[in-house]
Amino acid sequence: MPKLNKDILFLIFEEFQKDSKSLFSCLMVNTLWCETVIPILWKDPWRYNIIYFNKYYLFTTITFYLSDGIKEFLINQGIELPSISHKSLLFDYLSFCRSINIDILNDIISMGSSDSYNQFLLQQEIYSLMIKKCPELKYLNIESIKHQIFYFPEAKACLESLCELKCDTSIDSIHFYGLARICKSIQRLIIINKCLEVNFGIVKLIKIQENLKYFEWRDDFETEEFLGDPYEEILLALEKKADVLNHLIMSFNFIEVYEHTTLQDVLTKLHKLKTLIITGNFHIISSRNQLNKMVYRELEIFNIDFISLGKASNIIENSGGHIKEIPLSYEYYEYGCDDIEEESLIFIRKIYENCPLIENLSLLCLSSDEHLTELEKLLKDCKYLKSLSLIIIDLDRLTTDEEIGKELLKILIRSTPNNLRKIKFYGNSQFPLKSLEEFLEKWRGLNALSLYTTGDIYKSNDYMKLIKKYKNKGVIKDFIS
Repeated sequence: MPKLNKDILFLIFEEFQKDSKSLFSCLMVNTLWCETVIPILWKDPWRYNIIYFNKYYLFTTITFYLSDGIKEFLINQGIELPSISHKSLLFDYLSFCRSINIDILNDIISMGSSDSYNQFLLQQEIYSLMIKKCPELKYLNIESIKHQIFYFPEAKACLESLCELKCDTSIDSIHFYGLARICKSIQRLIIINKCLEVNFGIVKLIKIQENLKYFEWRDDFETEEFLGDPYEEILLALEKKADVLNHLIMSFNFIEVYEHTTLQDVLTKLHKLKTLIITGNFHIISSRNQLNKMVYRELEIFNIDFISLGKASNIIENSGGHIKEIPLSYEYYEYGCDDIEEESLIFIRKIYENCPLIENLSLLCLSSDEHLTELEKLLKDCKYLKSLSLIIIDLDRLTTDEEIGKELLKILIRSTPNNLRKIKFYGNSQFPLKSLEEFLEKWRGLNALSLYTTGDIYKSNDYMKLIKKYKNKGVIKDFIS
């Protein structure tokens, strides 16, 4: 086997940059592999699924870089610092770092002292050190920050290259005003909303960005007593980014904003969206005129909770044929809908007419012959479908769940796209043992299938034996009931 040079190794190892176990194993192969892996591991050393507050080696490595004067000052305050010789580090680890995560740094810093004042002192010195040692910072997570890092001498050189920021609304506005002076090229902004009032610093930070492509907002509070509308100013700032904003993800977890007209008005302006996800207690009540303005020709991911199938169909029809994911929840229909038969039928048709690239689909389908015929047409036309969540509703109760399940399996085996590998069944369907076995036997040679369904019947011995049999044959990857 020819020897791979360092550039080739780097490209290979970058494919494993999220897999710390594999990268740590590569460190031990030889010197060349070690020298190649270290910059990848330290590019974002906070991303791995490990417990950071007991990783003393990280505390040792970071504090090694502190100057002797600062170390002496901290030790005089009663802070325990590891003793390490000046020749102990093989690499300039922090120079590879392009990411700062304040929460994780605080966990590591807590190993130096349990005293809150001493932790405050350590935080200030280590934050300053990180700003100094990270020449081109790309990612910054400032949740729970207490220090105004933008005042550090090297802050401008470090932060002006920032591409992604994660923060929360409990942070004082002054932090965001400071960042807004420096950071104008943030492309990804993720905000955890912990307050019920506007954070005007975040509003200012959004306004100042020149190329904001991704915006994510998650509610995370326990009260419903509003002090004001925490959304309106944020949304109006986002409206000004309509020419560049590609991804909008908003999660309203604890509040009801059924008639938030600002959000609905702003949605009509964001025509460049590739991702549109709005989850939580929000109900699109747009008029027909507003719906006609919701045109997203580049849309790839579409998911809005509590949207009717009729309104969803309108948005899909006005998309540009690029949609790959529609993971709707259909909770809207738990509260009753007089037009469910017609709307669900139209919805299925709009998908196979306008979404040829669909890969991930959640679909509500009635058990009528007409609906099942349209479902089969969808399966034949949507050749790239990989994952299907199927909610079957039997309004008339003229057929048994077993009959519905049997017919579904027949449709799937006749018309299944070659790429399909995950199917979830909900609602009025149940698979007779013999029909399920025939289905699995005919599935042989296709992708290993992950099946998710409901009902205790699948936990019986006969079904468990059948499932085990086809797992051993490689037909079933997972079966969850």
